Amino acid sequence: MKKIKVLTDSSVLLTPKEIEQYSITIVPLSVEVNGKNYIDGKNISRDELIEMLKVGSIPKTSQPSLGRFVEAFDELGKDGSQVVAILLSDVLSGTVSAAQQAADMTKTDVTVINSKSTDRGEAFQVLAAAEDAALGKSIEYIKLHCAEIYERTTVHVLIDNLDCLVAGGRVSKMMGAVTKLVNIKVVAELKDKSLDVVSKGRNTKSWFKYCQKLKEQLKDKKLQALALPNVAADNSIMEKIKDIFLHDNPTADFIQELTSPIIMTHTGLKAIGLITLTEKPVIETEK
Repeated sequence: MKKIKVLTDSSVLLTPKEIEQYSITIVPLSVEVNGKNYIDGKNISRDELIEMLKVGSIPKTSQPSLGRFVEAFDELGKDGSQVVAILLSDVLSGTVSAAQQAADMTKTDVTVINSKSTDRGEAFQVLAAAEDAALGKSIEYIKLHCAEIYERTTVHVLIDNLDCLVAGGRVSKMMGAVTKLVNIKVVAELKDKSLDVVSKGRNTKSWFKYCQKLKEQLKDKKLQALALPNVAADNSIMEKIKDIFLHDNPTADFIQELTSPIIMTHTGLKAIGLITLTEKPVIETEK
């Protein structure tokens, strides 16, 4: 049986230990700030992009080039291995499409999976695939496992202002102007085919109220993991959110880290990702 190697993109939230343990390959996306192009994780760090955001720079993102994917696929497959590429949602990026085109250009046997997620939500699938591969599971098994994990994952982002989302064309300028005018705090949910605003309020209390609502929705699903990726958000706010979800469930896995520059460009300063994994499905998808 051929060895299976796992590849993902730099929007994912993985720890250095996880990357090393499973030999996961990460293909970087690009960030453009003030006309200069940076390679995520290569010549721009998470802290550096935060400093750029603080002075009002609005970055743009772009998916990896076909050449970068082809090069990675060729390298991973030169020993005859198969490759599973698990990538961020096509709602946020054209990365999946680029990888699919590159897969047709390489001699390596590549399977591209649209995670329909990002950040730690994407990582849940990447880690499961890596564990499956280590156990000798098939490509088809891994595909089904990733789809099953997607159904147990929720991805929300608590947005302090909509400047970056407006600049990226993901919400209307009118919505952005209104939100800025009245200082509305927004919650957006990443769904199968869209990024939707699901809550609006005048202060951070509205975030806590939505978190309580989501906790109730997940009550019977049994929370396994919580992630709070963020863009230099207020620690007291994140502690409150953590307490809402984990006060009665202290054994759930938890991670709180700066999100990737790619996600920062969409969400802006002080944003907080709210990503959950449950034992039972929370998302209904067509079979």
